[in-house]
Amino acid sequence: MIKTAEEQALMRASGCLLAQVFEALDALSLEGMSTLQVNDWVERFIVDQLHARPASKGQYGFAYVLNSSIDNVVCHGVPSADDILRGGSIVNLDITLEKDGYIADSSKTYLIGEVDYAAKRLVRVTREAMWKGIGVVRPGATLGDIGFAIQQHAKAHGYSVVREFCGHGIGQEMHEEPQVLHYGRRGDGLELEEGMTFTIEPMINQGRAAIDMSDDGWTVTTRDGKLSAQAEHTVLVTAEGVEVLTLRAGERMPE
Repeated sequence: MIKTAEEQALMRASGCLLAQVFEALDALSLEGMSTLQVNDWVERFIVDQLHARPASKGQYGFAYVLNSSIDNVVCHGVPSADDILRGGSIVNLDITLEKDGYIADSSKTYLIGEVDYAAKRLVRVTREAMWKGIGVVRPGATLGDIGFAIQQHAKAHGYSVVREFCGHGIGQEMHEEPQVLHYGRRGDGLELEEGMTFTIEPMINQGRAAIDMSDDGWTVTTRDGKLSAQAEHTVLVTAEGVEVLTLRAGERMPE
């Protein structure tokens, strides 16, 4: 779980490259593109521009470089030529990247075209909840502190937290220990130590927390059909607190 200074530097480099993927996506007009077109664009960017490897492709038999989760899809949406990103929708793009043996993982929920207030609010609060979790990371804090901060923020805004999926340790493997739940109680769980690297990636539902698995074995949806959003960063526990390894240009950790 604990990364050496050399390993931390490699994780930092991978995280910086993945941040560049999202910065490039931010400048791209997604409306009218299929999720498969987005997938292929991201693959070319990672391989040709960044000279890195899309870590999700081939992992657990998954054939694509990203998950594209539209509207009521909670996570693990499968890119398709038939899924067109239309105005009024939201889509979470979840991407992993490996460079020199170390993996970074991040996601962002994008607003497509003109999106109504309710969807914008969900996306904003989900992003805030992620930052609430990141904000408590420091040596001596616990995993329960992270989950508590996220859950309280979501609940205060009338939303629910998906419990079946969580953040995770990350490094040479995409999924390492520990599991990072997005709900919990202060003081519970593993105590954080300097050198740990893991993801914080809450999935927040507009309605109930209940989910369903689709027949494709990947796509997870809200049971009530309401919207779901997600935000994710890879973080490092430092002596001073926390470093966000996948921080994007122009993005700042809230005070």
